[in-house]
Amino acid sequence: MDYTALTLFVTNVLFVMTLGWYLITNLQWYDYKIQRVVLNHHKQWWHGVYFVIPFIAYYVMGLYFVPLFYIVVLPALVVWHKRLDKKIVLTWRVKRFLILLLSLTLFIDFLCLLSGECSSNSVFMPLALAYIGSTLIEKFLFMTYKKEAKKRLQSIENLQIVCITGSYGKTSIKNFVAAVLATKYKVYATPRSVNTIGGIVRDVNESLPLDTQVYVCEAGAREMDDIRIITEFLEPQTVVVGKVGLQHLEYFKNLQNIIATKLQIMKSPRLQKAFIHTSVTDEPHEKVTFFGETISDIQANLEGTSFTLHPQDSLHVSKGEELKLHTVILGAFQTMNIEAAVLVAAHLGLSNDEIIDAVAKLKPVEHRLERIDAGGKIILDDGYNGNIDGMLEGVRLCSLHNGRKVIITPGLVESSDELNLEFIEAVNKVFDIAIVTSSLNAELFEKNLTVPNTIILKDKTKLTELLGTQTRAGDIILFANDAPNFI
Repeated sequence: MDYTALTLFVTNVLFVMTLGWYLITNLQWYDYKIQRVVLNHHKQWWHGVYFVIPFIAYYVMGLYFVPLFYIVVLPALVVWHKRLDKKIVLTWRVKRFLILLLSLTLFIDFLCLLSGECSSNSVFMPLALAYIGSTLIEKFLFMTYKKEAKKRLQSIENLQIVCITGSYGKTSIKNFVAAVLATKYKVYATPRSVNTIGGIVRDVNESLPLDTQVYVCEAGAREMDDIRIITEFLEPQTVVVGKVGLQHLEYFKNLQNIIATKLQIMKSPRLQKAFIHTSVTDEPHEKVTFFGETISDIQANLEGTSFTLHPQDSLHVSKGEELKLHTVILGAFQTMNIEAAVLVAAHLGLSNDEIIDAVAKLKPVEHRLERIDAGGKIILDDGYNGNIDGMLEGVRLCSLHNGRKVIITPGLVESSDELNLEFIEAVNKVFDIAIVTSSLNAELFEKNLTVPNTIILKDKTKLTELLGTQTRAGDIILFANDAPNFI
């Protein structure tokens, strides 16, 4: 093998693996759906700069591509990766893809060396075969893991499964349900924001304790059948459908499709009781209790939230009585999520006194209007909240503060311009400093924000430094939603 052939061989291998790294990173972000990477990516220009242009240059430039790869293409992708705030997680699925891609690349390049000719197949073919092969392997493995997970669920005697979906507040409801029920039962809940069928199957196999009495699971959706698939797997006895709104419109197109998808949870063959928010439907059903409109006397400030819950058919109270609740959880909108948890708890046998005590002991959900006092500043971390109700409540809470008010936000993601304009209008009335952290809504914010000090931040790595110079003791700082920089 002469020096030129060796250089081309090494460069080809590195180039294919570089493109593969870019591909699998994007696939992981978009639930390994190639159509979502191609059609629904929030920064389509990345594909052109980091994939398409280098791919074309490889074949147009011939030997001249070698220096271009080492001087421009490879460094550019290294910098791109380093600046990501949501880097790839090296799961076994990612490792299997990369190992398969490397094996195919070496094999095809070896054949090229033997034949003395290499076509576009030396780059395209290993990428295409690795994606197709990886997809088939993962489907086979998933079916195996899914069967094992189903057996594990069925092996736990008298296991009660509570499944929660909705557009807003799924994770909060899940955490509240789990915390309240844990005062009486052995409870396990899906961790963090695990809410896809793949994540749930893995969680059951790897983490669900065999002595669990109540399994609380969150179900999310990006496609029309996602909730149905999760429901068929879990067969929950108790379900909750939280508030539904204009979230993920780019996938569902309209509110009717969103509602239809969420209500697939009602098809559980073991369904005993469903608690559905009034924003979803008002159609009567013998197994349904509606919630969201029986709350009054809400007092929500920076110290906590108090409210009155009126009787429901699942509560152990006499007609005309009321349930008065207090929690350190911030945000008036959280009262409906706590109400859902209260109804589930009452349905599963907790008394009113047990419920009142459990609600009083609820702890803030991480990154969801979580109050942090540091350096004389009040920080409201609402980074994991991406719905209009929660974000407006964060703004309202900040308005109660006497000092300067600072907001850091990308706006609403996967939502409408109308809702973003509603949010901007609220921000204009309250804040002294606004830092916009995503290009997704930057143009809308630039045109409509009238906050005295507005900063459009194109590089989130500079946020910490910026906050050090722009904020001081006595300020309240609201992190309203957060979007990884691939959005």
